[in-house]
Amino acid sequence: MSIIRWSPVWEPFEEMDEMFNHLPALSNAGQIQKAFAPAMDVYQTDKAVVVEAPLAGVRPENVSVSVEKGILTVQGRAQKEREVDEKNYYRKEVHSGSFFRQIVIPAPVLEDKVEAEFNDGILKITCPKAGKNEAKKVEIKVKKSVKK
Repeated sequence: MSIIRWSPVWEPFEEMDEMFNHLPALSNAGQIQKAFAPAMDVYQTDKAVVVEAPLAGVRPENVSVSVEKGILTVQGRAQKEREVDEKNYYRKEVHSGSFFRQIVIPAPVLEDKVEAEFNDGILKITCPKAGKNEAKKVEIKVKKSVKK
């Protein structure tokens, strides 16, 4: 019997996210490998939107970060240095293979100024916020219609 984590708040898409996290991805060689989506923490400071993702065991050169039209994409590959015969595992929870994750950035940012750094297995992406766009007041012109 498996243990199911209880959450007092119902999140309608949590089960769907969990299902997608366990779908296999096809590699170029046609072999089936497990794909995973790394967890991400997203928070804002006064000057930036910051995204942190734990990627322990992933080499920085195997990670790609891009931002386009307010969508942050992190993708890459986690490779195992050594393999153990599958039948000798009692439990296998460490992910390997390709990963892909996209999130919508919650504020307008300067996409060409985004920086990413890798430190102690944590990928930290800093997205500087764009200047505040103040609402512009539009004057309404009233035209009188001519009755015929």
